[in-house]
Amino acid sequence: MKKIIVVTGASSGMGRDFIKQIEEIEKVDEIWAIARSVKKLEELKEEIKTPVKIIPLDLAKKESFEEYKKIIEAEEVKIRILANCAGFGIFDHTENIDYKVLNEMVDLNCSSYVNTISISLPYIEEGGKIMNIASCAGFQPIPYIACYGATKAFVLSYGRALNVELKYRKIHVLTVTPFWTKTAFFDRAVDTDKKPVVIKYAAMYDPHKVMKKAIKDLYKKKEISCYGFKNNAQRILVRLLPKKMVMGTWMRQQKLNGTPQIRK
Repeated sequence: MKKIIVVTGASSGMGRDFIKQIEEIEKVDEIWAIARSVKKLEELKEEIKTPVKIIPLDLAKKESFEEYKKIIEAEEVKIRILANCAGFGIFDHTENIDYKVLNEMVDLNCSSYVNTISISLPYIEEGGKIMNIASCAGFQPIPYIACYGATKAFVLSYGRALNVELKYRKIHVLTVTPFWTKTAFFDRAVDTDKKPVVIKYAAMYDPHKVMKKAIKDLYKKKEISCYGFKNNAQRILVRLLPKKMVMGTWMRQQKLNGTPQIRK
């Protein structure tokens, strides 16, 4: 029986960092790396010691999960860790974002986590682990990042409930809630040809440090991993303050007025 780790969003950002750090801790037969870019997955394969099975899938497309299901059913495997790290966001007024893009965001940020977990569960070993990347955005409603924040609220709620449901199999579920973190996320979230939506970042954290804490919290069997003083302070404040006040503070910080003007 082959022991494996499965990572979605493996080609860059949190997923790539997770793989590089986890192979120093877990000795498995293979790491299954799932992402769209074969080139980036090939580069990753050369950078680590553990054998990598490259699975080039676009998890925003429903047919990808039938392919993943076929692959996992064809092999005798036990999953030690499943890490869901895929996702993207867009910073803009909702009226400026095409509905197809919003649907893609929901599919990748929410549906892909549900589907990957559901397909993988029969193969996750007793005492195995699941790690889902959410965001501090999941703790509060955020105008101009409305859809992204809502998807992360889903991941947060889903992961916490799942952690309770899977205790009978001793499977632990950790939800990671990063603050602003310097990754390739901003390559798509920010349109550099337009006036920026977000003009003030309270902090910008190192993804390596965020993931290092997440992995520690995974083994400590924590429910949530929240790296950074400002991140934790904001998480507490938005829970205590009225949501209208929280959103109003955000709008003033970023000098937004709520109108869907064309940004130049």
